[in-house]
Amino acid sequence: MIELTTPLSEEIVSGLQVGDTVEISGYILCGRDAVLPKILEMIENDTIEDLGIDLCGQVVFHTAVSPAGVGPTSSNKLEIESSIEPLSKAGIKLHLGKGQLHSETVEALDKYNSVYAVIPPVTALLGSKTGECRVIAFPELGMEALYLIKVDKYPAIIGSAHGRSIYEK
Repeated sequence: MIELTTPLSEEIVSGLQVGDTVEISGYILCGRDAVLPKILEMIENDTIEDLGIDLCGQVVFHTAVSPAGVGPTSSNKLEIESSIEPLSKAGIKLHLGKGQLHSETVEALDKYNSVYAVIPPVTALLGSKTGECRVIAFPELGMEALYLIKVDKYPAIIGSAHGRSIYEK
């Protein structure tokens, strides 16, 4: 088990391999199909710093945050998967979700030394490992707003790294 603490360094990410099991601790961002296009717009408009967070070394968990807890959504939804390359270029080092990514996305992760990890849909388990929680932006989106949560040993498996995917045949 590889223990990861946010923010993640370039060196740590460079050492991760497909199939590695990891535990993620620290602060991570949570966003999915409703908010990620808004974040991309802020990156394009050079207003991302208005959020008061640094994307470099950050983790994005493809999830909504609700009273029921957090659990991964499918990362290969158009709005989510299309955000992976620009977010990686902006400094995100780990994308956390579920499902198989397209080969072009796997290549884009490699280009920016970012990785994708899959997390099983275990909302009850993650609830006991989730601490602080606050809305960072777009509160009008409710549970699909951009959240920052503090996590302790979130379990995941590296699904895509360095141009390879766990889903390869």
